[in-house]
Amino acid sequence: MQRSCAQCGSPFEIRNDDLAFYEKVSPVFEGQAYAVPPPTHCPDCRAQRRYAFRNERKLYHRACAKTGKNLISIYHSQSPHTIYSPEAWWSDAWDPLQYGRPFDFSRPFFEQFQELYQEVPHIALVNVQCENSDYANQCGWSKNCYMVFVTDFCEDCYYTGYCYSSRNCMDGSGLHDCELCYGSLDCVKCYHLLFCKNCSTSTDCLFCSDCKNCKNCFGCTGLRSKEFCYFNEQLSPEEWKKRINAIKLTEEIIEEYRKEAKTLEMRLPHPHVVMVNCTDCTGNYLSNSKNAIRCFDGKNIEDSKNCAIIPQSAKNAQDMIGGMGEWLYEVFSTGPGIQNCFCIHCWGDVSNLLYCAFCMNGSNNCFGSVGLRKGQYCILNRQYTKEEYEELGPKIIAHMRKNNEWGEFFPASMSPFGYNETIAQEHYPLSEFDASKKGFLWREVREEIPKVEKIVSAKALPALIVDVPDDILNWAIECEATKRPFRVIKQELAFYRTMGLPVPRLHPDERHRRRMALRNPRKLWNRTCAKCGKGIETSYSPERPEIVYCEECYLKEVY
Repeated sequence: MQRSCAQCGSPFEIRNDDLAFYEKVSPVFEGQAYAVPPPTHCPDCRAQRRYAFRNERKLYHRACAKTGKNLISIYHSQSPHTIYSPEAWWSDAWDPLQYGRPFDFSRPFFEQFQELYQEVPHIALVNVQCENSDYANQCGWSKNCYMVFVTDFCEDCYYTGYCYSSRNCMDGSGLHDCELCYGSLDCVKCYHLLFCKNCSTSTDCLFCSDCKNCKNCFGCTGLRSKEFCYFNEQLSPEEWKKRINAIKLTEEIIEEYRKEAKTLEMRLPHPHVVMVNCTDCTGNYLSNSKNAIRCFDGKNIEDSKNCAIIPQSAKNAQDMIGGMGEWLYEVFSTGPGIQNCFCIHCWGDVSNLLYCAFCMNGSNNCFGSVGLRKGQYCILNRQYTKEEYEELGPKIIAHMRKNNEWGEFFPASMSPFGYNETIAQEHYPLSEFDASKKGFLWREVREEIPKVEKIVSAKALPALIVDVPDDILNWAIECEATKRPFRVIKQELAFYRTMGLPVPRLHPDERHRRRMALRNPRKLWNRTCAKCGKGIETSYSPERPEIVYCEECYLKEVY
């Protein structure tokens, strides 16, 4: 089945297996299934709409609506939503059912849900069982972390994103089981890496790319089980140490080595995808997966499509961001659970949820509800018996069909965030004009000026870390690219001194932006292997200059 996207007009295909999936995830009331219709938007526009509900990195000061205490939140103080601190939100001091209301068949469903969505308290930060990690969002089970986002089971990490089970890492993205890594991305089981990417089981490497099981390498690309290499040149241990010990890292020297490493990287072939132990998969950065189509940044994914950020597992899922479970459709940050559709932030063994947000801890069989804990048979936070729920649910679906709401994710205008506050701006960048034209919100936020002794220009910083005084903790630094002031915390300064790194001259947000620019987009193109000419599906667009090989040719090249 061919369709044109209702938003961008692009053609997209709905296959027979997609139709079978929609039939399987369709809710059942009193033994009868109520079909979820095929999507009206293309996969990219569906992802963009979900991303626009996910603010990962923008943090603000505001007051808790329950206690009045100041807190850190992903919701700006101008947001109309009711915001509670995590402690207040998880407490028994309020009852989500008190916000319940009857369904009004004279009004659209989304209009009624939006009113409930704004009134029911939202948790200030998505921060689960973290210790001494107040500046952390979309994080869980972490300790002593600062400005970390989508980071689980980590300790003593700063300015990281999408990192898991790592320690003492900073300015990193996509780190798994890593320690003492800086300025690196998409590395697995590595120790003491500086400015590396796509490396695994490697130690003491700098400015390396796609190196596996390597040790003591500098500026290298595509090496396997090598040691004491310098820009892919084999050296003796003595010569390697002599060259490395002569290097004193400054921002200028770091930039020089980055450029030199990039020059070498561009001369050598690249794998068309980064996958480990995957069968019949398309996408990028996948492991231990089977029949995962157009999936990115995940593991243990099976029989799923259009999914991203899957840190644990997913099966029979489509159009999902940051979730886990089975038979999930158009959700983000939802799971573990079964048979959930059109949901936002619903965690903890949840099942049979439709159009719900922040419903937790065993909630099931709920429709259009917000903030429930162990909720059952609720519609718009109003409690019903099982029989009443089963009778009312189909009537609401029929009402939504009349208004062209059933089967659509929440409208972009319902997002509590400005488009430029969300990860949608990272993956689908828009101007304010274009975002507004597409129905997205936009928020201009004034930069908070740090309360410090003085603000110093980044160019005025000492070049070497040994010359940086402790007083820098009382200053703010003006980013040399964006002019935004930023501070250095005590733990951060200690990290730079331990690692022999200069104090950065760029704001953490700018450092993140530049790191993410090194990653390929979550998008696929058709091109041919530069070695054998075979057709490949890759995240390298055809006009890019990299030499891209299919898996077979690449493995022959590096082994």
